[in-house]
Amino acid sequence: MAKTRPGISGTKPKQGKKDLDSYTIRGTNKVVRVGDCVLMRPSDSGKPPYVARIEKMEADSRNNVKVRVRWYYRPEESLGGRRQFHGAKELFLSDHYDVQSAHTIEGKCIVHSFKNYTKLEDVGAEDYYCRFEYKAATGAFTPDRVAVYCKCEMPYNPDDLMVQCEGCKDWYHPACVGMTIEEAKMLDHFVCSECSEDDVKRSQNGFHPPPVSDIKVEAKRQKR
Repeated sequence: MAKTRPGISGTKPKQGKKDLDSYTIRGTNKVVRVGDCVLMRPSDSGKPPYVARIEKMEADSRNNVKVRVRWYYRPEESLGGRRQFHGAKELFLSDHYDVQSAHTIEGKCIVHSFKNYTKLEDVGAEDYYCRFEYKAATGAFTPDRVAVYCKCEMPYNPDDLMVQCEGCKDWYHPACVGMTIEEAKMLDHFVCSECSEDDVKRSQNGFHPPPVSDIKVEAKRQKR
């Protein structure tokens, strides 16, 4: 059975409650609805807020509002812990559900698909992304495999600048090919040690899709 978030009630909904279409976050004019993602107050004030997706909202006769939520986990909350390719704003959609008081909702947020997140020109405090579903009891991920890049054969981290070889079309971290980030930003083109200029000419006659995002977007993020 999936665990309950520490310090937050996991009581089951009682009979006689009515479903709600929306709820206004206490102390704000922000309205949340079923399907929205929200930030929820943790029991430890030193920790970041929990992130959840609202599955259902209901109120009792005294207008006490409860929300059924599906939790997102941060990489450090998973059994495997945070790894190098996990981005700072990465979340896993878990199979862990709870019923919580709506008063623990602190604000709204957006959990983007991985592809849409990498296309953002500006990443705000409320922007997160998810590319894996996570089973809290077993630590299993779906999908269990993703594409890897560079000599280090790591999945793509949208927080990291990468450069694309014009020959093989693979993507590389500057440090893995002996460059600094500053040097990589100044490149007009890049050819890896495994390719030659002839490879570059041949590759220009074919189509090779990039990873999820264009390198120019990543360069802009690194400058902020």
